Amino acid sequence: ATCKPWQSGRFLPRVWETCQPPSRKAISMTVGQGQQVGTQEKQVLEDREMPLARRETETLFQEQPQTGNQYLEDALLRSYLKTHLPPKVLQEVNQDLERFGNHLLTKIKPLGWECELNPPVFRQYDAWGQRVDHIVTCSAWRRMKEIAAEEGLIAEAYERRYSNWSRLHQAIKLYLFSSSSGGFNCPLAMTDGAAKVIESLGIPGSLKNAFDHLTSRDPKKFWTSGQWMTERRGGSDVANGTETVARKQPDGTYRLYGFKWFTSAADSDVTLTLARVVDAEGQVKQGSSGLSLFFLKVRDEEGKLNSIQVQRLKDKLGTRQMATAELWLDGAKAELISAEGRGVAAISNMLNITRIHNVIGAVASMRRMISLSREYARRRVAFGKLLKDHPLHMQTIARMEVQTRGAFLLLMEIVRLLGLVETNMASEQDQLLLRLLIPVAKLYTGKQASAVVIEAMESFGGQGYMEDTGLPVIVRDTLVLSIWEGTTNILSLDVLRSLTKSQGQVMAVFFSTVQKKLELASSTAKLEPAVKQMRDAISILVQVTQAAGSKGAATMELAARDFSYTLARIYAGALLIEHAARPDASSTDISAARRWCNQELCPVATELGNGSYEAEEALADSALVYEGSPA
Repeated sequence: ATCKPWQSGRFLPRVWETCQPPSRKAISMTVGQGQQVGTQEKQVLEDREMPLARRETETLFQEQPQTGNQYLEDALLRSYLKTHLPPKVLQEVNQDLERFGNHLLTKIKPLGWECELNPPVFRQYDAWGQRVDHIVTCSAWRRMKEIAAEEGLIAEAYERRYSNWSRLHQAIKLYLFSSSSGGFNCPLAMTDGAAKVIESLGIPGSLKNAFDHLTSRDPKKFWTSGQWMTERRGGSDVANGTETVARKQPDGTYRLYGFKWFTSAADSDVTLTLARVVDAEGQVKQGSSGLSLFFLKVRDEEGKLNSIQVQRLKDKLGTRQMATAELWLDGAKAELISAEGRGVAAISNMLNITRIHNVIGAVASMRRMISLSREYARRRVAFGKLLKDHPLHMQTIARMEVQTRGAFLLLMEIVRLLGLVETNMASEQDQLLLRLLIPVAKLYTGKQASAVVIEAMESFGGQGYMEDTGLPVIVRDTLVLSIWEGTTNILSLDVLRSLTKSQGQVMAVFFSTVQKKLELASSTAKLEPAVKQMRDAISILVQVTQAAGSKGAATMELAARDFSYTLARIYAGALLIEHAARPDASSTDISAARRWCNQELCPVATELGNGSYEAEEALADSALVYEGSPA
């Protein structure tokens, strides 16, 4: 491919260079390691042996990885769609994704890097001393918003032109878009969540206009939404941390007063936020039952802020492309959209969607880093041969690939179930399973992604640590995924709540679903070891679950993280085995399933056997952490 500087006076890092789209033939050769790749490898080796003075053109010692159309190069994604989508839907979706993959390569990826190079700037005052609180974003960021509308990255899920498969189509486009989006995947997550909340409320007349804007394909009409929940006293603990109050006005609207400590995508058009309604006596109700959900526009019809003051922009480790701000609400006009005191229940739909987006981002970052790493291994020479010819190096990448495959299939499973729920095609069992798997997938893939991208960065050696490769950007932006939308421990406790609320029914559904998937592989000899390992793990987990009833709340809390990891590993293992049991499954599919099942599938049982969840251990944990520190 012919690579050029993206704009005069500025050269893009090698990972992000703008390239002419390769032909389909060239892509197939790259994927298959065909003749063209062999010629390139031979040339790299020959150039390395040639004395520097005799080289007509200098070959870099650090060869740049070059990837093509993400969709065409993602064999697992394509095989999944071929297996699950109806033929007519598959044909149309395949065409759209191939076109989108080319668009990402030629247009969107350079914009994403421009967003990284030009982060938002806060201009608090104008030249004459007037307070304006203007968050200045770059043209590439604004263009990303237009592209999101044009591609239907929100609309696709709500138009339902492919019925229950519409949500999956949208999720795959977001998965392909994520690593090239320049951080714009975050406002899209909240926009999707806001649209979902409004839809779940029946799209009341007062919100019909907002819903149409949030789900529009017209760049001139498309709105993005924020999610203003975090305040000074708490992040996930909104029940005790929310201080913002809402005062009812004679016209039925409300005025909000409070301080929002962490507001992502602060340049959004609208937002949903929680507040406590002030009663006639001037009092507010504390706890989660005192919280109500409000919708507000960030600016009025004249473009002025809606009685909102921007305190400052946050200085973050990553996601620097996006404006995250501290905001004062000083009488912001808002509309109450939940029943009074039912704000947490109303916003739960938004949290489910944003958590799924978090999973999308996690899987996308893993896939992107592995794609670059494996391409680099085809070009980089060390100790007399290409990295791909070093067995230990390839073992390391293969282990990352197995983790990414498990995470990808877990993502596909939850969006498949969501699609069924949204089109009223889900059984009660499907709904219970979705409720369990969303927090499980979010917490597990967030941790997976952090581990995988750091390992992948290491596969580039010192070059992986260089800012101008673009690799540190991916790492930084990935690290937040175990924090956004609930930390690992918070979500582990949410998993326990799903068990309690369903009175254990969700675990019965979990076990039966996994067993059905394993039965599909009963006639595949190469999968027998993996199936046996899975069944052994399930038997142990059944015993642990049955014994949990006799354990106290403190013991279950200590076990929550390991229990959630166990659910993730067992369910992802079942999905990998199911995928490998297809008639046209590849040897890679079978190998991935077997390797996944070689890991410890039931860590909760191991720790339980070690006594890690006993009360004495909890005291020992505190002593270990605080030994020698002031009381």
